[in-house]
Amino acid sequence: MWDLEGGYPEVDAKNLKYKVVAYDFGIKYNILRCLVDAGCDVTVVPATFPAEEALAMNPDGIFLSNGPGDPEPLVKVQEEIRKFIGKKPIFGICLGHQLLGLALGGKTIKLKFGNHGSNLPVMDMETRKVEITAQNHGFAVDLESLGDVACLGHENLNDQTVEGIRHCTLPIYSVQHHPEASPGPHDSHYLFARFVELMEKNR
Repeated sequence: MWDLEGGYPEVDAKNLKYKVVAYDFGIKYNILRCLVDAGCDVTVVPATFPAEEALAMNPDGIFLSNGPGDPEPLVKVQEEIRKFIGKKPIFGICLGHQLLGLALGGKTIKLKFGNHGSNLPVMDMETRKVEITAQNHGFAVDLESLGDVACLGHENLNDQTVEGIRHCTLPIYSVQHHPEASPGPHDSHYLFARFVELMEKNR
């Protein structure tokens, strides 16, 4: 993480224990910094990168990045994401979260106004803790459309929209908000450590 006196720290390759393939749908540099800070050796690939080639790299996990726009027309991307399901742990943020929901067979809805800002309350349904988050999105995953495949991982406490999902049986989860937000809030930064824990358990 960035420090006022030292800036960004030097990366020691010996501490990068988990190989991650990160799909770039409009990825933020700070997401990459957070993954590296959590111990990930990250290879960034374009949005259209074939899943077979990503799997051939034998990564410990797949990361689906943030990005702009409506996720539903990105049919080919959804098809590639489906090829990872059941094979590797997956973590998605923002557009990556929406694409994951679609790849799992769900639907997305367009919000009337969208959720934008840096002080929006979200509850982690696993721990029941409330975190203050940064958000910038106009679409949301429709939880009911996922049936019993995935459950609610995080909830937006302002409008009760789906703020995150997690697969009911597989090491797959995603969030709509931005845990990498810089300069903050940093309440959701733990999600990168959660990704590492899933990769460790499923090596």
